[in-house]
Amino acid sequence: MKIELRNIKVKDIFNGYIDNEEEGVTGYGGHLNIRPKYQREFVYDDKKRDAVIDTIEKGFPLNVMYWSKIGDNDYEILDGQQRTVSFCRYLNGDFSFDGKFAHNLTADKLAKIENYDLFVYICEGTESEKLDWFKIINIAGEKLTDQELRNAVYTGPWLTDAKRHFSKTNCPAYGLASDYMNGNTIRQDYLEKVLKWISSNNIEGYMATHQHDNNASELWQYVQEVISWVERLFPEYRKEMKGLEWGTLYNTYHENSYNAQEMEKEISRLMQDDDVTNKRGIYEYLLSGDEKHLNIRAFSDNMKREAYERQEGICPICKKHYDINEMEADHITPWVEGGKTNAENCQMLCRDDNRRKGSK
Repeated sequence: MKIELRNIKVKDIFNGYIDNEEEGVTGYGGHLNIRPKYQREFVYDDKKRDAVIDTIEKGFPLNVMYWSKIGDNDYEILDGQQRTVSFCRYLNGDFSFDGKFAHNLTADKLAKIENYDLFVYICEGTESEKLDWFKIINIAGEKLTDQELRNAVYTGPWLTDAKRHFSKTNCPAYGLASDYMNGNTIRQDYLEKVLKWISSNNIEGYMATHQHDNNASELWQYVQEVISWVERLFPEYRKEMKGLEWGTLYNTYHENSYNAQEMEKEISRLMQDDDVTNKRGIYEYLLSGDEKHLNIRAFSDNMKREAYERQEGICPICKKHYDINEMEADHITPWVEGGKTNAENCQMLCRDDNRRKGSK
């Protein structure tokens, strides 16, 4: 790995500045990839953006930047993208600072900004060496997410198309699935989640397999199928549906047959059941039949003590006496059959009998 420190003026980086939504941002006479395809869109808010211009205007030091050499005379930014885009956009006239656009500045003030020296470390080495270095320097500012780091390795036509669907502000995936998915499209949350679903959590393997595909149509088709399945099965939308692992549920249960009307009746009933403490778990419970997703309300210590005293410490199944700490609370009428979690429906069983009853 070869690392070199250079002083590069702001005006030289701004030379040839182009911001292309699909292909990224370039500058430095067309030789610098300012925003590689694998990196996020511009995310600095106005305060951070203005702080960059204020720092340069006052001649204060701006943090060191890091570039990677990718050819005889070409580079891409590893760290410093947001700062670079900030001063390029200012010089491009995209926003004003302190009430003035760049073209409103006096010649001497504009020259001071244009001739500001940036300290840039340029690294040259293998892809794996550069990626390792990238991970090491990714310790300040707007840190890259795990998915953005994956994007750095698997860049190509497939990733460009995937980002068009999943990684832009108001992208197609956001319009389709924002009611059902959490996260920020720009920070790659949507892309990472759908990749996790389709690959059964082998994201790197899936990206490596498809890296050189011409498009990401398989991934886009998959998420459309997932959301369509959810909307057919649960047509009545509730806020509890947002953020569930819908792709994982689709992979497991989409070939099963369910009655949407009956499911809706059961959802409504369970939403009103005080014993169900995890309302979000209702959907997975209806698909799997496993009560653990509902977090059924536990009997209180007072309920347990009342039942223990009523039974005089005798397990009603094996008829043996136990201390209270050797017994466990159980629904006399099972919850699934309408039994409530209250004192009247509580009985204390020895641990062995409670385990045997629970396994039936």
